[in-house]
Amino acid sequence: MKRDIILAGVGGQGILSVAAIIAKAAVDQHLSVRQSEVHGMSQRGGAVLAHLRLSDGPIYSDLVPKGGADLIISMEPLESLRYLAWLKPEGTLVSAAEPFINISDYPGLEQIQKIIRSLPRAYLVETQGLAKEAGLARAANMVLIGAASPYLPIPAPAMEGTICELFAAKEPAVIDANIRAFRLGRKVSES
Repeated sequence: MKRDIILAGVGGQGILSVAAIIAKAAVDQHLSVRQSEVHGMSQRGGAVLAHLRLSDGPIYSDLVPKGGADLIISMEPLESLRYLAWLKPEGTLVSAAEPFINISDYPGLEQIQKIIRSLPRAYLVETQGLAKEAGLARAANMVLIGAASPYLPIPAPAMEGTICELFAAKEPAVIDANIRAFRLGRKVSES
């Protein structure tokens, strides 16, 4: 078993937290994990890219080859398009539907979403609305992890356990809201 994942977004959206949760949950499941250094600026507004590779065997490189990604997880729809060349033909794209417009010539959102919807396996997730429904507007990245979780080799309860562990220092209400956000996101790709 091997899963190659591209994680993309804009600094400040929590894509690095997404990578950390998936990586920790994978390690807890006794999988091998390799993650590239973050490319781009992780400060608010700069593009962020990470490669994450999971396997039950050895992994010899940190970087996912072009055309080799099983999954792209993106907190921003335009950023997801930037990395389509890495997606396998049978791969899955899970992207937040909401744009982070940080450039003056940002393309039309309808055109971006049309391209994403034309892919064989793609999900545009209303992360912000589902995060609010979960009770924590900042949990949009947990919604996205939930939506991507059926395509990860990690059981959902293990992912939830990792989320609880990483948020253990927070108030119980924050932990609960993050778990609700994860579950709401998971329902998007299970339906």
